[in-house]
Amino acid sequence: MTERKRVVVTGMGAMTPLGETVDEYWSNLIQGKSGIGPMTQADPTGFPTTIAGEVRSFDPVTYIDAKEARRMARFAQFSVAASLRAAESAGLNASNMIPEESGVVLGNGNGGLPTTEEQAHVLFERGGMKESPFFIPMILPNMAAAQISRILGLKGYSNTVITACAAGTQGIGEGAEVIRRGAAKVVFAGGTEAGICQLSLGGFSVMRALSTNNDDPTKASRPFEANRDGFVPGEGAGILVLEEMEHAISRGANILAEIVGYGVSSDAFHPVHPDENGEGAARAMQWAIADAGLAPKDIDYINAHGTSTPVNDAIETLAIKLVFGDGAYHVPISSTKSMIGHAMGGSGGVEAVVAVKTIQTGIIHPTINYEVSDPACDLDYVPNEARKKDVSTVLSNSFGFGGQNACLVIRRFEE
Repeated sequence: MTERKRVVVTGMGAMTPLGETVDEYWSNLIQGKSGIGPMTQADPTGFPTTIAGEVRSFDPVTYIDAKEARRMARFAQFSVAASLRAAESAGLNASNMIPEESGVVLGNGNGGLPTTEEQAHVLFERGGMKESPFFIPMILPNMAAAQISRILGLKGYSNTVITACAAGTQGIGEGAEVIRRGAAKVVFAGGTEAGICQLSLGGFSVMRALSTNNDDPTKASRPFEANRDGFVPGEGAGILVLEEMEHAISRGANILAEIVGYGVSSDAFHPVHPDENGEGAARAMQWAIADAGLAPKDIDYINAHGTSTPVNDAIETLAIKLVFGDGAYHVPISSTKSMIGHAMGGSGGVEAVVAVKTIQTGIIHPTINYEVSDPACDLDYVPNEARKKDVSTVLSNSFGFGGQNACLVIRRFEE
């Protein structure tokens, strides 16, 4: 049997409400800072939720030619910016990448939803022949991957994963599989989302999925805490540069971590409600750990999906107990969404960045706003203060509408 190719992480980029560089993002996370504030990407007047985790300082022309930027939806702008950062951190450029051996696998949930809303106004107010000729190519979900491929000159394998809130994690897992089967040497993988608009705000509001704690935005996202009342809409992108290990070593790359396990499952239960027994999420965790050739006791830290909705957090806790048994009470868990909100398909990407930084620094960022414990959520969520711990192996969870579950196991690299 052919030995499985090893997949390593050699670069990272992130566009987040807490910073546009990985270092700034990480510094703010471990300080327990919140990037959530009044919503500016959409007018929330008349809606029960008026707050969001937005990438407030983002200016696409910092990264992309102004003419090019105008022809991209915000979710694609994020992905290109994060990929350029990731390529720089990996030391990759046109001179040391073979285009046909370099690819991209990206996850997102909605594509250019704000652009769809904008052009719908044009249709109904001015007529269809006044719509932008760039409307269709701007909104297509595959355009984030396509723009990365075009701008970075990646002529190899390209794919888009559209699995709601599991998409970013699944994008990284599928990117690793592409390398393992020999279809690429380098893959830019992760997730992106920029869906804050009245159309999505209304849709989630009528589902009663969002937090309405508008008076104190920084306190609104409170995963696993007794008074949580819904998630906070967010946006952003996280990109990892994945490489076949021998390729990375041969070019003298700085290896940050290794992707060792990947699991995907379906609840087959309900369009939006997670499997009430936690079994779907548990299967994805179990399969990711088994794929890594590990046991649950080998996991040092879990980066939770942790959305801050009453149902999701309780069921994720139950799923962790199914997988870890009594050991569930001894593994630290934290939710990045407590500080940046829920970036949907982008979440798995920005949370994978967290997993790598946790391994590198030996610091676990906190779950902020944890004030009152919930009997249904009784594990160690690293409340409010960062914790020092030697972490070699991280399980990163993402669970989405449609019962889509995806998990990664990321480990410290050792030759």
